Amino acid sequence: MGSQERNRKIGAIIVAVACLAVAIGAVWSVVERRTDSQAGVAAASPEATGSIGQGGKTVGPSGLPIPRFVSLKADKVNVRRGPSSEHPVAWVFQRKGMPVEIVAEFENWRRVRDSDGEEGWILQNMLTGNRTAVVAPWQKGKDVPLHSSADRGSELVARLGAGVVGDIESCTGDWCELSAGAYGGWIEQTKLWGVYPGEVIN
Repeated sequence: MGSQERNRKIGAIIVAVACLAVAIGAVWSVVERRTDSQAGVAAASPEATGSIGQGGKTVGPSGLPIPRFVSLKADKVNVRRGPSSEHPVAWVFQRKGMPVEIVAEFENWRRVRDSDGEEGWILQNMLTGNRTAVVAPWQKGKDVPLHSSADRGSELVARLGAGVVGDIESCTGDWCELSAGAYGGWIEQTKLWGVYPGEVIN
């Protein structure tokens, strides 16, 4: 009986040690998976920032570059202080086709900047990819020549007042083909707000 009792105790100890080893193995497996998961998140984080790493450009959650120029789709567009309809209206755009620059994105909201440097949030569906531009808004009271071709020596088509909004047909990087009202022609790219210096638009 004494031998059997001893054997029973030894067996119980062996079973306990085996259970402890299994428990330790399970805990280690969970910790290892968590570590691997965190490593995966760390590896993915550069993509989550949207950084392309080329020329300092970034890509927003929409997959489109930030910043970028777009234009207003409607005659009346509310600009809010934050990215939700619960935020108060900061001001109202009242001109369809006005160019704005998208500087940030949050879900279906876009933070935009206008030609005066003011910023606010607009619903994405109130914007369109049609490219427009404002003629030299920084030169109030002055006119800018519109030429028949991309050459300062070419025929003068019209003189556009500062603040005139026109549709961009194309840009070479130095000149843009612009249509404004009944006039169409070429204007120096540096005289426009709504297109980046050196940007080519086909």
